[in-house]
Amino acid sequence: MNPSAARIVVPRPSRFGYLMGLYGANYWQLTRLFGPRALAVGRYRSIGSSGLPVVLDVLERAPFTTELRLSYDLVDELTGQPDPSAHVRLYSDARLAEVTACYFGSRLEDVLGRSAPAATVFRHRLQMNAFFAKWLDYLEQCGHSRFGLAPQAVAAA
Repeated sequence: MNPSAARIVVPRPSRFGYLMGLYGANYWQLTRLFGPRALAVGRYRSIGSSGLPVVLDVLERAPFTTELRLSYDLVDELTGQPDPSAHVRLYSDARLAEVTACYFGSRLEDVLGRSAPAATVFRHRLQMNAFFAKWLDYLEQCGHSRFGLAPQAVAAA
């Protein structure tokens, strides 16, 4: 055996690289599954084949970003908000989808506090985006897609 061949080390991607890879993979999967860049601001509902409806709220659109919330058509009895849900910022120019919060109103400051260590914030972002990737896989397996999305009127509060 060649002694120099035994020393070849393939570097592992950094945790930051892994997170950016998740952002990219989530963008493509979300785009393929629901096509949110083609949707106007509003609420859309998909039944899928499992019978558990999914709601996609396009909250805000800007030239290069789209803010949306993906949730089941279920409401938490305590908060009155969709549960579970994920708030996602879609960056069309960079082709990234970042989960900014899971559950309504749970921004990083609400969950971790204002002075959380950077490693804690990073770990939380990694967990949210890994969860979102798995959830998108599951939704696709349950038959949800852009072809099953139907506009839905939002009830007045």
